[in-house]
This record gives sequence, structure tokens and C-alpha cells, in this order.
Amino acid sequence: MNEEIKQRILQKIEEYDTIVVSRHIRPDGDAVGSTMGLVRILRDTYPAKRVYLVDDDFSDYLAFCGGEDAVDDGVYENALLITVDTGTRKRISNAKYALAKEIVKIDHHIEADPYGAINWVEDFRSSACEMIADFALTFRSKLKLSREAATYIYMGMVTDSGRFRFEGVTGETLRLAAALLDCGIDYETLFAHLYMESREQLRLKSFVYDHLQITPNGVAYIYMDAAVQEKFHLTLEEASNVVSDLSKIRDSLIWVAFIYNSEKREIRVRLRSRFLGINDLAIKYHGGGHNMAAGATVYSEEEMYALIADADALLGEYKATHEGWL
Repeated sequence: MNEEIKQRILQKIEEYDTIVVSRHIRPDGDAVGSTMGLVRILRDTYPAKRVYLVDDDFSDYLAFCGGEDAVDDGVYENALLITVDTGTRKRISNAKYALAKEIVKIDHHIEADPYGAINWVEDFRSSACEMIADFALTFRSKLKLSREAATYIYMGMVTDSGRFRFEGVTGETLRLAAALLDCGIDYETLFAHLYMESREQLRLKSFVYDHLQITPNGVAYIYMDAAVQEKFHLTLEEASNVVSDLSKIRDSLIWVAFIYNSEKREIRVRLRSRFLGINDLAIKYHGGGHNMAAGATVYSEEEMYALIADADALLGEYKATHEGWL
């Protein structure tokens, strides 16, 4: 079935002279890597086509990857729009997406909104970049996979899989990653961009470890309010990334970062878990995502504490009914 879908997507790409590629709001490494990798492949393979990357949002920590394109509304009239790593229409970071003649959706989230004329969704994949790698290598005789494109795609595979540690990583994931490495990726420079930290970032980690809270059943959480963001001069993306600092606490199988967005007057939620699923919890609080990695939004501190209580009850039930979870 998916081989047929990939073939149909390739046919659509070859059919259109204008292609716009977009991703989700608040783009992470997978969203940036998958879209920039796909754009590079299409530009190298079809130099006569007009291929644009359009994104209304920005991620400071991935600025080293490069920027997006500005296009007029008229570009969309006879254009194919490809969204990558974007499960629902409301998360597309391109306000003009509906102007396109047709939409192709490539995504690895649990299906909730099949908005494309073609929907290639594989929620078992560890990243959308894994799907782009599979697509490029399936049609290697037709598509040009350069070192630059391979680097973007590998970056997304690395970041979304937690350096190949998270749920969804399989032998196929590693085989695809190996094929990308064979393109000559300079992974030492890439990892330096992704993982080297400033002294200010280390001070932030110290603050997080000093101020995190743990519920009776072991949910670890921290609230990055406006004062904390101002103290450490954080963007919303940088404040959100502290969720990864909570992942190594023994007995805490759910960890959560709450980030206040002063512009929208709402609290962004980043939910992560080990062994048990939290996607249903995220959906309850205006979000969703993956089984063990999801996002949500709450609109008051009362709602934030309600989410914490629900997470604590969920974890308590899991621990009471399961053995051998560490």
C-alpha cells in the first residue's frame, strides 16, 4: 500500500512545475530537516521546477540550517503543496496553504486530520525524516540525494529519535541512517551545532534541577513562567527544550514542561513519557502527537494543575498494574 502511495507522490511531484513545501508551527529538528532535505532533493533533481520552502514560524536553535522563501499568493494557483511532519491543518505553519491546487501530506503522527489529496502517514516511524529518507532511497535512480540533503534528513532523524533511543527506532531506521551517512555527512560539525551548550544554558539546567517538582506518583514537571524566561533571556523554543532535562529522573516515567506564552496568554505544554502512553492526555488538553511524546495547551494555572493531577493519576495506575518498569 505505501509503495503505491510513494509512487503517486512522485507522480504528483513530476506533474507540477511549482511546488511549495511547508511544516508545522514551532518547527523542531525533524520539521526543519525533513522539509529542507526534501526541498534540496527536489531542486537538485528538477532544476527547471520552482520549489519553495514556506514557513511562517522560526526556530532559533536551528538557524544554522538556513531560512525560508517569501512568495506571492499567485504562486499557489497552480502549485502542489507538500506538508511534512504536520498532523493537522491547524498546525501548518503556512497561512496560505489552502490556496494551493493540491496538497500532499507526509507525516508520522497518529492520524487525526487526513487533509491531503494524498495522505502518506506512517505513525510507526521514529521521524518524518525517516520517511523522507525512505522516499529518496526508494527512488534513488530518479532523485538526487546530495550530501547537503542527507545532512538535513539525518539531523531530523537524530533529533526526533533522541539519537536513536526513542520508541519507533527499528533496524530499518538505522539502515536508512547508514545510507545517509554514506553520502558523506560531516556529523561531528552537525552534532556540535545541535548539542554544544553555552555557560548560560548550563546555568539554566542548574535552575531546572533546583526548581522542578515531582508528584506523589512520580510526574516530574517545571513551569517556565514569564519571569524565568526573562531572567535567562529565553525564547519560547529554548524554554520548551528544558523538557529534555527532566528525562533522566528515576521513577519519573512522565515528565512535563509548562511554558508561559505572554503574547498569546496561554501555557504551552510539552509532555514526554517512558513505557506508558500520554497522547490521550495531550488530546484532553487541546493537543496531541505521539504515544510517548506530545504537546498540549492550557489556558490557566488551574488547568495546568488539573493536567498535572491527571498525569499523576495515569502514572499511579500504570505503576500499580505493571511490574519491572525500573
